[in-house]
Amino acid sequence: VAVEHHTVLHLLANCQPLYDFHADDVWTVFHSYAFDFSVWELWGALATGGRAVIVSHDTTRNADAMWQLLRDEHVTVLSQTPSMFRELVGQAARSSAPSLPDLRWIVFGGEALEPKHLQTWFERYTQPRTRLVNMYGITETTVHVTYQEIQPHHLTAPRLPAGRPLPGYHLYLLDEHGHPVPTGVPGEIHVAGGGLARGYLHRPELTAQRFPANPYDTPGTRMYRSGDMARWRPDGTLEHLGRADD
Repeated sequence: VAVEHHTVLHLLANCQPLYDFHADDVWTVFHSYAFDFSVWELWGALATGGRAVIVSHDTTRNADAMWQLLRDEHVTVLSQTPSMFRELVGQAARSSAPSLPDLRWIVFGGEALEPKHLQTWFERYTQPRTRLVNMYGITETTVHVTYQEIQPHHLTAPRLPAGRPLPGYHLYLLDEHGHPVPTGVPGEIHVAGGGLARGYLHRPELTAQRFPANPYDTPGTRMYRSGDMARWRPDGTLEHLGRADD
């Protein structure tokens, strides 16, 4: 996927009003450079004057060591897939590890976030300073597309909301004929806005298929067909339902 520099800057600039990242922040770079989450982790820190802590491979596989790193480095911004976070917090609870007083943000991505992933956190480690955010996104749209802060009351539902589009992004849920679906009806997620990648390197036919023209915006603009299904909740937030081909 050919992701251009300006789409990364677009992501960071439009997230800044929501997160207020600053030079005192300490970010973990937990994920492989082959995973788009690392773009958010590394450049989120460097573009805002923060400090990036490169987490070793061994530490990423050792929940006790990872928790200690978060404390020792005074990490303020942690990005995790839901399954890894559940393992991390579960092990911390089993070993009665102390809390993480410096942590400001926990950002989730890469997988569907479910109540089971957060149960132990809210039971043992929740604190007013730390805010949890669910973000839906795709490599082809430069990491993140939506933002949803998660509160304890969200855990009573079977699925957690994926939120609303970030500023500078547009989401369309379309049926098989390309028409918008009503609230509550599943549709395929199509993403438009400044975060779209250039396309697939040396694959013009696939690029044309997955990045069609956007009929709901000015001529010449594109959208990305994600292959993911979702529906709009009555409160206007997105509920991710999985892949269209599942």
